[in-house]
Amino acid sequence: MDDFLPRPLTQAVSLALRDIHDPGARSDLLFLEAWEMQRPANLGATLRASQIRRANPDLAAAIERELKAGKGSRPLAG
Repeated sequence: MDDFLPRPLTQAVSLALRDIHDPGARSDLLFLEAWEMQRPANLGATLRASQIRRANPDLAAAIERELKAGKGSRPLAG
């Protein structure tokens, strides 16, 4: 198994991951963050992001706010 775990780039996802212990849920939140940063035109990725956004509307809004404010461009310390 790979020992590398992607780290969140936004404070919103970093805080949300504190309460997440399921690898699938962690993957979903990191995927959403990456999707919000690049918004690829891939239909499958867009549908997945849409489902995650619907399940986590407050987190999606927080990620958007943070990215619009210019935060989330580098990994968090710690």
